[in-house]
Amino acid sequence: MNKQQLLQSLKEKGFSKKILNAFSEVKREEFVPEDLKNRAYEDNALRIGEGQTISQPYTIATMLSLLDLKKAQKVLEIGSGCGYVLALISELIGKKGKVYGVEIIKSLAEKSIENLKEYETIKIYNKNGREGLEEAAPFDRILISAGCEKVPDKILNQLKDKGILVAPVGSRYEQSLAVIQRKDNKFRLKREIAGFIFVRFVE
Repeated sequence: MNKQQLLQSLKEKGFSKKILNAFSEVKREEFVPEDLKNRAYEDNALRIGEGQTISQPYTIATMLSLLDLKKAQKVLEIGSGCGYVLALISELIGKKGKVYGVEIIKSLAEKSIENLKEYETIKIYNKNGREGLEEAAPFDRILISAGCEKVPDKILNQLKDKGILVAPVGSRYEQSLAVIQRKDNKFRLKREIAGFIFVRFVE
């Protein structure tokens, strides 16, 4: 599958024009290992080293849709890996937005900094995502890109009022993408989509 075929596949699945534009702008081949560049536009997860993967484009597009991103927002991704999703988020929120990535695995954090050096709106931290990113909170949107049994309260509390968090929640073998919104200091599960498998949160 090449880039145009992937974009056509995502279009047929009903994703918005702005999400398709983001996928069109960001070169996925720049975020995968050299020996997988010829497979960069397959609609599959691909390994990126250290037991981690770059998620399937369909899964990423679903998460981005659920986040309902707007221009000039402040967004946190926990488990940012190679930085591909950070780049897509940056395209969606524009130059007035701010994107923060937290990645616990040092080699991946360093690689993503290199991958994203052209993006002035993105900042990456090599630290444990369980703590969120208190120094930059609160956030309009938070994305957790690793499977967790439940979303830590410390992360939920870093959402702004009316902010949205998307995370794969469930067992090691299957998770549901959960959409949680903060409103008047209460957290409400707005939506859940079953049938996903993410690499687990690294402690």
